[in-house]
Amino acid sequence: MKAAIHYEYGEPREVLKVVEVPAEEPGAGEIVVRMEAAAMHIADLRTIKGVAPFRFPVPRTPGFEGIGRVVRIGAGVTEFRPGERVFPARASGTFREEVRCKVTDCLPAPEGDAVQLSLAMVNGGTAAVLLEDYVPLESGEWLIQNAANSNCGRYLIKLASLKGVKTVNVVRRAAVIPELRALGADVVLEDGPDLAVRVAAAVGGAPIRFGIDAVAGDATQRIAECLAFGGTVASYGSMTNRRCELDFYLMFMQDLKLIGVSFARQLALRHTREEIRAIYLRIADLTARGVLRAKIAGVYPLERVVEACERAALTGADRDGKVILGFE
Repeated sequence: MKAAIHYEYGEPREVLKVVEVPAEEPGAGEIVVRMEAAAMHIADLRTIKGVAPFRFPVPRTPGFEGIGRVVRIGAGVTEFRPGERVFPARASGTFREEVRCKVTDCLPAPEGDAVQLSLAMVNGGTAAVLLEDYVPLESGEWLIQNAANSNCGRYLIKLASLKGVKTVNVVRRAAVIPELRALGADVVLEDGPDLAVRVAAAVGGAPIRFGIDAVAGDATQRIAECLAFGGTVASYGSMTNRRCELDFYLMFMQDLKLIGVSFARQLALRHTREEIRAIYLRIADLTARGVLRAKIAGVYPLERVVEACERAALTGADRDGKVILGFE
């Protein structure tokens, strides 16, 4: 079978190769999954470059998530049979034709569009944790998020709407405002130094207790300026690759909190196995039914994985969606 492997850290074009490797054979309690589609994230690109905190031992195959069908099972496996669809274990190296995983780390996957479902675990899980775990918002309340045109941002719009929570969505390009409104976003505003004034006007002065930041840098400060007394900013990414900037006196006077979010850590520490399974199955069902839908920039075969990485590294209108590896 074929696998994308990097034997050292560096730019994908220089270090990432598609090579023939032996077929995977499952051990006791393991399954082998034939991949149908694998999502590509910025974190995948950072693992190839060896950027902290994504510096994993090499050689390795990138790929945090995807979807496929069971082709072989090991001794003692009763949860799945060959032919059944599954989400392989998170961070199991999905940029290869076959992935071997512990059966306990895999989840059943529904029928439906493999490309869309390949994104359900990471972005869907992040959106669900952000919405449910940090600030208990009731129907009719507001939250504000930047990077609203990201896939996680789009999922948040839909999940919040299903809960009755209203969203203020901050973007960097005015061109995407109609798209997000069509998704169900209540307010969409272009980022800028006067953001807090425009947000207050847009929500009629209603208090906003929760802000979600995936940009970092001075964008964190602008989100915080929009919050009510006692509000919380949850930071789950750094699109600028900068530190979060938040003025001490704003935090001091407004009693604000800034927290860092790792959805995987949150699930592991705060949820039972049954709760995690229920969260993922709900996200998968919403995705399979088309309620949650990602914007796709392109689907690339494994042989063009370097080209896919270069597309995924672009931002804004140059990429305009998620990049997926598709397996025939």
